[in-house]
Amino acid sequence: MSEETNGTASISIMDSSRVSTCLISMLLIVYGSFRSLNMEQEQKEKEKKRLSESTNNLLTGEPVPQPEQNKFATLDTFHALCLPLGASISLLVMFFFFDSMQMLFAVCTAIIATVALAFLLLPMCQYIIRPCTDGTRISFGVCGRFTAAELFSFSLSLSIVCIWVLTGHWLLMDAMGMGLCVAFIAFVRLPSLKVSTLLLTGLLLYDVFWVFFSSYIFSTNVMVKVATRPAENPVSIFSKKLNLGGVIRDPPKLNLPGKLVFPSYNNNQHFSMLGLGDIVMPGLLLCFVLRYDAYKKAQYTTAEAGLPPPRSMGSRLTYFHCSLLGYFLGLLTATVSSEVFKAAQPALLYLVPFTLLPLLTMAYLKGDLRKMWSEPFITQSQPKQLDV
Repeated sequence: MSEETNGTASISIMDSSRVSTCLISMLLIVYGSFRSLNMEQEQKEKEKKRLSESTNNLLTGEPVPQPEQNKFATLDTFHALCLPLGASISLLVMFFFFDSMQMLFAVCTAIIATVALAFLLLPMCQYIIRPCTDGTRISFGVCGRFTAAELFSFSLSLSIVCIWVLTGHWLLMDAMGMGLCVAFIAFVRLPSLKVSTLLLTGLLLYDVFWVFFSSYIFSTNVMVKVATRPAENPVSIFSKKLNLGGVIRDPPKLNLPGKLVFPSYNNNQHFSMLGLGDIVMPGLLLCFVLRYDAYKKAQYTTAEAGLPPPRSMGSRLTYFHCSLLGYFLGLLTATVSSEVFKAAQPALLYLVPFTLLPLLTMAYLKGDLRKMWSEPFITQSQPKQLDV
């Protein structure tokens, strides 16, 4: 959902807050996609190293494969169909029971955002601590083993979340939202174009219904109401229960980090807002096509063995470039529509067609549509020849 809060939309289309929102969302998608690809490559290298160092079978002398630890969550067709329904139920729960459950929402959001922000800050912490440590892991019992960089990033993210709880500053909330976006894009996978199409189409209908038609049923815009509703600060609740009002200054209410907000530099009472779902869901599609581009590029190296290069490698315009350009145009169209109609717009109404339709057309023209549609990364494993 793309809109402006705290009043009617009165700033220009090219206001710096809107530009910042668009640029940050695109950077988050690009960073999350490449982070996911790097994690996948690192996992493959670790898997090769694990197989080379694995023990041999006493009877056959062959390496005994150990169970693979897959750190990614892959959505299937069932998940793609049920996710819009689950999102609708969650939205209704927050709409009807927000007052009684706002403490739970705030605490759970703070915990999840701490972990996600630690993941976002981990590369920077690794770069800072690299000269001072050898990468050894420190054991914390049942909690696991962690490197110094992981502990540093977690401590830094915990400090940011604590400051956000005390101040409620929008910039810290945006940092937490960025961490949530990058972590979700990096760890959740779409296995095929079919699942991607089902997921994005279902979420498009979900977004359109709750923004445009929910007011006819619930007498208010449910999506906007939930997105802009502040939660009671947990510190304030505890101070009131313990009668510490004279000792602890009453902290502000918290806007939960389910969106990115940027204040208008022309008017501090206006905020440009973009829901995290409008970043994450198209970001999953872009992560999928980036992985497919890397997969096709790896296939292209087989030409050295005398095999013909794949048809889709003939153009410099990759699927990732096509989808990223479509995302930019869709976000620009959503911004213009928000300015023209002076109301909140379901951003997925513009983002899904602008990313999905050019991708489907490009895949059809390049001859990759059938392969991308169903399990494009599954390769037929050939039987190994045993030396006698």
